[in-house]
Amino acid sequence: MICAPLRAAESLTMTDRPVKITFAQMRNSGVRGILVYCADYRCSHLLAISGDAWPDDVRLSDIEPRFVCTVCGKRAADVRPDFNWKEKPVAIMGYR
Repeated sequence: MICAPLRAAESLTMTDRPVKITFAQMRNSGVRGILVYCADYRCSHLLAISGDAWPDDVRLSDIEPRFVCTVCGKRAADVRPDFNWKEKPVAIMGYR
């Protein structure tokens, strides 16, 4: 997944997505990593990355439209907190 700049027209198409927690709320619960899933359920590409690049006032749902899957090319993603961000990487199904 790559994080692309958000275009104004794309922000209008994502209105049906739920509003998620902010990075500050996530960090206050002790979580620093995020999981980025491709929005296409048939692709299911997954990426575990650090959430340190985004400021506290940004919501997880705010960055979802910016991701582009490097496997299938679909724009948008499902971003969730990675509650196991401290764990060692698991070598199953390409996770981490």
